[in-house]
Amino acid sequence: MRAVRGTAARRVWPVMAVAVAGLGAMAATAGCGGARVTPEGYASSTPSLSWKACEETASSSGFECATLQVPLDYAKPEGKKIGIALVRLRATDQSRRIGSLVFNFGGPGGSGVTTLINAAHAFSALNSRYDLVSFDPRGVERSSGIRCLSGPQMDQYMSREPSETLATETTLVKGFAQGCERNAGWILPYVGTVNAARDMESLRAALGDPRLNYLGFSYGTHLGAVYATQFPKKVGRMVLDSAVDPSVTMLDMAKTQALGFQKAYEDYLADCTKTRTSCPLGADAAAANATVLKLLDTLARTPGKVGSRTVTEDIARAGITQALYSKYTWPLLTEALSEGSKGKYDGLLALADQYAGRQPNGTYSTLQFSLPSVLCVDSTDRPSVAQAEELARRLEKRSPIFASTAISAGSCSVWPVRGDDAARHVDATGSNPILVVGVTNDPATPYQWAPRLTEQLRTAVLLTLNGEGHGAYGQNQCIDDKVNAYLLEGTVPAKGTRCG
Repeated sequence: MRAVRGTAARRVWPVMAVAVAGLGAMAATAGCGGARVTPEGYASSTPSLSWKACEETASSSGFECATLQVPLDYAKPEGKKIGIALVRLRATDQSRRIGSLVFNFGGPGGSGVTTLINAAHAFSALNSRYDLVSFDPRGVERSSGIRCLSGPQMDQYMSREPSETLATETTLVKGFAQGCERNAGWILPYVGTVNAARDMESLRAALGDPRLNYLGFSYGTHLGAVYATQFPKKVGRMVLDSAVDPSVTMLDMAKTQALGFQKAYEDYLADCTKTRTSCPLGADAAAANATVLKLLDTLARTPGKVGSRTVTEDIARAGITQALYSKYTWPLLTEALSEGSKGKYDGLLALADQYAGRQPNGTYSTLQFSLPSVLCVDSTDRPSVAQAEELARRLEKRSPIFASTAISAGSCSVWPVRGDDAARHVDATGSNPILVVGVTNDPATPYQWAPRLTEQLRTAVLLTLNGEGHGAYGQNQCIDDKVNAYLLEGTVPAKGTRCG
């Protein structure tokens, strides 16, 4: 049996979604309680927005940016404010404009501003009648983004040798959490999903829309579900793609994702060896798997180098995980693994950098910092590092490559901010119909979470894609047609509809 190694599992949290995979490539203080917030008692005035051409894009691109001022602590609405960064692309057919369609692309911790700018073309059918709008949630990038370690510190943190003792593992996890408290302690108690949902209500009011039309992916489904629970009468047309079950425990989430990525990995090997004219990893799935395991074992014994950077077994594992989010990136994985088996690790390192949010200049996005910040404040569940490590050991036989990722489930046990379970209970009774979409072989948000979220919301209808990957919209015409028909015309798919 291969030993459980915790490095990447500790340093790279199990990202639900950084971007929309199908398009190509979850409170600590007052103000985070579980009571439903009524719109009448929500805000004393409607916030205003001043839109201007985004600095990071050419003015001819049509993207506009603005900043929404919201309370840091909703229990003190007249107190300190923070800015929520927004981006907008106006509807191309203004004569038939419905209103705004607000996006969250996942994470928690993914930048909605950057992602919409890069992926707006994938929503051209919706952009005909909607202004496309997205934002960086509180604690993410331009919206008071959380940063716990510097770029060089993160490089060192990511490339450390695997820890063989629980004491060392716990010390490293504590060190990361202490960095977050030291550098971003002022905002950590306020970044939960309940507050992010309240920010979306402020955004809806500022946009002038009577109801919120919304398309959320992965973690974005959780944010949408919490919004619908807090403001059911303000829900317009809402689609939740690649659903998250908010009721799952940290250990259950870690187990399900480890097994989900193992299944995706096995499907990838089968595809490479059965449907490709030549798979460089081996003649059949068993041989290809042996090639990958040998590569990982080699890196465990002797980490590789790409320039001045170290490539460990766990960095390679992070690269493999990144490529498994979408079937579209399977060819990149084949090339990276084939080159890696020859001692060339550039491809695996590039994939791992995408997963970790590392930029070409050596800096990191806030993803790996804001992600645990949100997850830990959204739950009182605090399994210990020892419990998480024991889970990883139990998963070894069933998920030999991804079992160690379960160790990250223990990180909230040392988090400096206490959690609140308000975001784990959703019920949208009284809302308009909500469309929940699930993919049968989704590794990051496994399919069983979709029917569970549908049931918990009470007002939702489930749409299923029989297929691979994380995110349904953009990879199947049947799914696209039904989502578009709902968002553009209000046509709700029949109960039990499947595509693919």
